[in-house]
Amino acid sequence: DIEQLDIVGFVYEHGVASIHLLFVRQGRILGSRNYFPKIPKNSSKDEVLSSFLTQFYLSGQNGRAIPKEIILSDDFAERAVFTELFSDYCGYKCQLRIDVRGQRSQFIKLAMTNAHIALTTHLNQKNNILQRYLLLEDKLELTAPIKRMECYDISHMMGEKTVASCVVFNRNGANKAAYRRFNISGITPGDDYAAMAQVLSRRFNTPQTLENTPDVIFIDGGLGQLSQAENIISSVEKNFPDKLPLLIGIAKGVTRKAGLETLIIGYSHDILEIPEDSPALHLIQQIRDESHRFAIMGHRQQRDKKRRTSSLEGIAGVGAKRRQLLLN
Repeated sequence: DIEQLDIVGFVYEHGVASIHLLFVRQGRILGSRNYFPKIPKNSSKDEVLSSFLTQFYLSGQNGRAIPKEIILSDDFAERAVFTELFSDYCGYKCQLRIDVRGQRSQFIKLAMTNAHIALTTHLNQKNNILQRYLLLEDKLELTAPIKRMECYDISHMMGEKTVASCVVFNRNGANKAAYRRFNISGITPGDDYAAMAQVLSRRFNTPQTLENTPDVIFIDGGLGQLSQAENIISSVEKNFPDKLPLLIGIAKGVTRKAGLETLIIGYSHDILEIPEDSPALHLIQQIRDESHRFAIMGHRQQRDKKRRTSSLEGIAGVGAKRRQLLLN
């Protein structure tokens, strides 16, 4: 009988690991998930698999009980050690098995197929992103590869709770761990120019490291926002270790349709012409759309938080009970 069973399909190629998990309960697949763990260079398959099993089942972050049986597509040197470790950890016998038959073997074949497909898709996606970068570098006539790009956008509703977003892309695509939001204050409500100046001042007001310095900064806006960015970046030139980032403004067209944006190069204000079907333009649109999404999400969170707050909370000496009495 199959009561509690996890299936682990493991593929490791080109320095990338794809791990596909199937969660089987009472003989039925209840769900699945694919993982691409970060791997130090020259790691062995055993090291990758044992590290993943430790993080997934023993870190306490998944909130998932260890099943009584875990089927692995690949054996590894410490399997017996992990069998004992998992059993001690959960308080009942847990088996880590590799050679299985019947329905279990069908499950492992499915997990391996899914792991291979996920890896192929992942590698193709990375190649596509790299191709987009190469085309963009060519369009911008850059002599060095782009390692980091940042895009800034401003979001508010009639000037209420203005939020600025900074999204970051590296050569693997979106680097969400590096995203930042800035709550904008002390400006005239609705003044997007002042908001852009403030966010860039706060972002670059300290000396930058090479790893932290963008090669290209996109400004979601027209010449007005771009001019603010030019003034701020020039004023903090000493904080950049190598050279100033390339500034590009993304001005929306009259119809605001994708592909009809005007791309304005900073300082020279030359128009950058990129065909609508170019992957280089698609990369710019992707980072712009992501900054827009991230800014709107932050604005909505701040707006909703404000609307859940009573103006009575700002009055000294009025506690929770008195607020309730006054409202009643």
